[in-house]
Amino acid sequence: MARCPDCGAPLAGGSIKRRREVIELAPQPVLVTEHVYLERCCPDCRRRATPAVALDGLVVGQSRLGVGVLSLIALLREELRLPVAAIQRYLASLHGLRISVGGIVGALAQVARAGASEYARILAAIQASPVVHVDETGLREGGKNGYAWTFSTPSACVYTHGGRGKEMVDATLSDAVGTLVSDCYAADDHYPGVQQKCWAHLWRDMRELERQHPDDAGLAEWVSDVATIYRDATGFSHPDERTRMAQCRRLGERLQTACQPFLTDETAPQARVCRRMEKYLDHLFTFVVDPAVPPTNNAAERSLRHLVVSRKISGGTRSKVGTPTKLTLASLFTTWRLRGLDPFLTCRQMLISPEV
Repeated sequence: MARCPDCGAPLAGGSIKRRREVIELAPQPVLVTEHVYLERCCPDCRRRATPAVALDGLVVGQSRLGVGVLSLIALLREELRLPVAAIQRYLASLHGLRISVGGIVGALAQVARAGASEYARILAAIQASPVVHVDETGLREGGKNGYAWTFSTPSACVYTHGGRGKEMVDATLSDAVGTLVSDCYAADDHYPGVQQKCWAHLWRDMRELERQHPDDAGLAEWVSDVATIYRDATGFSHPDERTRMAQCRRLGERLQTACQPFLTDETAPQARVCRRMEKYLDHLFTFVVDPAVPPTNNAAERSLRHLVVSRKISGGTRSKVGTPTKLTLASLFTTWRLRGLDPFLTCRQMLISPEV
């Protein structure tokens, strides 16, 4: 203050009484750079010459949209799950950039094509991983039913689209070497390597049985027995592999003994779950032998959550071009998120040098 608010005397000096920050974002208008190529004529041979177009690192192919705009559109669509119309409004409102629906769809396809090599590298990393999670969910294409599959590790994830049969696992994991963690869906059963079936799915079924039969003392006792076996399995650890394998066999025998009385008793509510446990008995305690393998397939279900939310917003994809674009972008952005990378900067760098 320059003067005293009471007497009007001039003020000088003083000390800091308080501070207050104000954080603001100013709308940033789009920057358009026109590159002009001059044609010149040689005074001796009369040949006309024009310099070659050299915009590597600025645009992808013949696009007018720079790598920053492409990365932003992909970020808004895939990371924030905005509809195309909302992306249009955002670009026009904050940046004064007006792009048609077809232009935005084309921009997304450009990013997906540029990310094909990165997608292949992510898939190779998953195939070489010691543990791979798999799951699927519905994803309609052009109004027709289909399925999106996720194949994931703690640091990578790829999505594919097709039917619900075993050919999807064959096509994606043909070169895989690790343990496959999955639910009890039959399409995963023929995987030739080591498997771990998801205990979370089994527990959901058992809790549902308890809810449906709250007064069944035999069912409650059986669930308690299975819970004891599972606690013993998850609580066991030993540095010697042979000891872990012996414990795995003992746990399998205990579970088989607990389920045996109900395998053929169709009146028992737990009969179906018991038959499933017997069928997958060799794949229920793999995590005891290999501590790197989790007992559940929760990681795969978490990786599908993003696709499920997108599906609820859009209802699926509209064409055979839109589906691979969507799943390629989902694979890239999910993997970058798992690796703790900045999605915008990583996408921009990929567009600048897609083969690096």
